Amino acid sequence: MRETDSVAVYFVYPMIQALRADPQRLHAVLRQVGIDPQLLEQPAARVPASAFAALWLAQIGELQDEFFGLDSHGMPPGSFALICRALIQEPTLEKAMRQCLANFALFLRDFRGTLTVRGKRALISLQTQAHSVELARFGEETFLVLMISLLCWLGGRRIAIDRADFQHPRLSLDDDALLWGANLTFGAARTQIEFDSRFLQLPVTQDLASLKAFLRSAPQWLVIRFRNQHGLAAQVHQRLRNSDYSQWPTLEAFAREQHLSPSTVRRKLEREGCAFQEIKDEVRRAVAIEQLRRTQASITTIAEQIGFQEPSAFHRAFKKWTGESPGRYRARFQGAQALPAVDEHDR
Repeated sequence: MRETDSVAVYFVYPMIQALRADPQRLHAVLRQVGIDPQLLEQPAARVPASAFAALWLAQIGELQDEFFGLDSHGMPPGSFALICRALIQEPTLEKAMRQCLANFALFLRDFRGTLTVRGKRALISLQTQAHSVELARFGEETFLVLMISLLCWLGGRRIAIDRADFQHPRLSLDDDALLWGANLTFGAARTQIEFDSRFLQLPVTQDLASLKAFLRSAPQWLVIRFRNQHGLAAQVHQRLRNSDYSQWPTLEAFAREQHLSPSTVRRKLEREGCAFQEIKDEVRRAVAIEQLRRTQASITTIAEQIGFQEPSAFHRAFKKWTGESPGRYRARFQGAQALPAVDEHDR
């Protein structure tokens, strides 16, 4: 973790929810880890990643609960390590995730996760029986952060989320796209995340030695890595988002801009769990989603904007990304009347 790494204050909220009724105790814990209590009134303010990781561990000790008091039963200290030891024995990510969800269900009473595979799409959905909207919202986000982060660690690579739906509305934050992807909805019918099912066939790459290292750095590995706005992956992402597709650099050109060798860029991105081409694909997907949600541009125009020479190729790619055609996706957010009548490729 670097000194410049930081996290939005909002992501502190789930960890401190159980102490909200005891401000004196809460403020003492926050000051102990170097977080100014006044920042709690500013959800978009930022706290150092090191302080966030320290708070994670401090709250587990304070509450004796690895789920931060968000569940009526909770997870006693040591539960997470016990679950992880079982997961590294599984051969594939699918078997590991099914085992993970079953093991979490042994501890938690208010949150139940289910893995469903539908052809090329995989979904982790949540059923929640929390006692308040805030507990449900914070608990659902915490649960899914743990699930997707464990998947990434077990497979030894970053797994992109193609769609994230949360039942409870909240404000949007800059960090959200890094964690959940661009296809993010708050106030949805149900809470679930969706990703490419081929990832589930990847082998589990971790062993007991790597598990020990993982558990030592779990707070930052589970959260900071996926909310780091200062890493090289975020710089690539920002560089592409700020340019037209026709001006996107190759990996070699980007390396020159950063005064790095291409091999160094590859190595740094790999350390962050991704690859240059994966980021390009994610940005193309994000631009397409934003255009379909917010504009009346035709499917053909959107396809051209993100480098597809044929609308039909974009149509196939978008369906692979989201499981829906561009037109059907747009209809969900804008209503059927938003579909361009002239765009025959999406009929």
